[in-house]
Amino acid sequence: MATADDVRTIALSLPDTSEKLSWGMPTFRVASKIFAALADDDASMGFKCPKEDRAELIGAEPEKFFVREGHDDNYAWLRVRLAALEDEGELRAVLVDAWLQVAPRRLADAHPELGRSAAS
Repeated sequence: MATADDVRTIALSLPDTSEKLSWGMPTFRVASKIFAALADDDASMGFKCPKEDRAELIGAEPEKFFVREGHDDNYAWLRVRLAALEDEGELRAVLVDAWLQVAPRRLADAHPELGRSAAS
């Protein structure tokens, strides 16, 4: 089971990531763009996710993934219940994917170990 401390540790281990309090919640940013945010109860996390991928993720694992109706509808954002994540590896995969979506191309390309190649 992942925790808010795990989110913070993993997120801040990603290149050029910073933490900033916004809307009363910790957010994690790269190049001033938010890629993840802890909920105020530390039980879930919002993260950058392509809108076209959300329905598939929620449909496959509704106990794990969800959107906050009326808030996430128009954004490329998804939420995950931290207790539903299998382990820190799964949390890391979610955070890395979210980071790659907002990181500047030059920064992501400088870190091929995170999964984006210069060809993508």
